[in-house]
Amino acid sequence: MIAAGHDATEHPAGHDAGHGATGHDAGHDAGHGAAEPPPEPAGHDATEHPAGHGDALPRRGRLLGIDLGEVRIGVAVSDPGQVVASPAETLHVPRDADGPAVEALADAAVRHDAAGLVVGYPRTLEGREGRAAGRARRFADELRRRTGLPVLLWDERFTTVEAERVLLEADLSRADRKDTIDRVAASVLLQAVLEAQRRQTHH
Repeated sequence: MIAAGHDATEHPAGHDAGHGATGHDAGHDAGHGAAEPPPEPAGHDATEHPAGHGDALPRRGRLLGIDLGEVRIGVAVSDPGQVVASPAETLHVPRDADGPAVEALADAAVRHDAAGLVVGYPRTLEGREGRAAGRARRFADELRRRTGLPVLLWDERFTTVEAERVLLEADLSRADRKDTIDRVAASVLLQAVLEAQRRQTHH
């Protein structure tokens, strides 16, 4: 079950293209003193799944789902019991500047009290790793280093299509769909992981 309309918010992160610095830049600005050093990456068990690979996620605690875009990043969060994924927020990030985006996501992990992260891994329809998938892998590595949390890459090839279906069923206007599709796509991605976790538990 995907909760398509839970407290969706918008958060600019870093610099919005063409608008300079914004009020929410992930809580870190290089021009305002030295940032605290990142935590040492924790050792996490590896996991392999036909749709995902990376660190094994905890079976309790909130998980954060991340749908990476060039200038918008959708974020979804699960309940602590990992039953339902809900759209949480959309982060606005500068194009071609991954540093502020990583900082914004690390900040989101703290705000949502995340115990683990799921990053969408957009392989090609043939299953190959293209430029976008390579970027997702770099993000996963940086988030693991920055937060110390386990990070799982999960195949997201069909999440945008499913998100569109969810929004159409919710009878949202085209403008509202464009405004919310990133975080709904993140919730579709995260819900798939929650259901895969439950299937593994029951076997």
